[in-house]
Amino acid sequence: MQKLVDELKTMLDFKDTTNVGDVVLIAAKEPQMLIYAYVSRIERDTSRRDEWWHVDLDMLSIPLQKMTWTLRWEQMTGREIFTMGGEGRFVKALEFGGRKNTTEKETKKKTKSKTKNSKITPLKRVK
Repeated sequence: MQKLVDELKTMLDFKDTTNVGDVVLIAAKEPQMLIYAYVSRIERDTSRRDEWWHVDLDMLSIPLQKMTWTLRWEQMTGREIFTMGGEGRFVKALEFGGRKNTTEKETKKKTKSKTKNSKITPLKRVK
C-alpha cells in the first residue's frame, strides 16, 4: 500500500488538510480501487476521549453513494495509512490550484513557449 501511496503523491497535487467541500482521493488495497469523494461534513465524535471525526463522504461514482467514516485527523489528511476490515486505506484531499512547485514565472514561460510552437487547427464538423 505504501508503494501505491508514494506513486500517487508523485502524480497528483495533494493538500495538507482536509475540509468540508474538498474532494479527496480514496485508495483501497482490497478491493483494489481508487475513487474520488466529496467531503460534505466533518463532525467531532464526542463519544470518544481521543480526537476522532465523523467524515461524511459523497462517493463520486455511479450510482452516487453516501457514507460516513470515523477517522482520526492523521487518517483523513493522508498522514497515515489505516485499515478498515483488515485492509489498507488511504485518504487525502486534492489540490486543484495547479502544481505547488511551479512558480508563476515558470508557468507563464511554459505557456508562452507552447503557444509559439503550436498551431491552432479549426474543428471540423462531422456528418
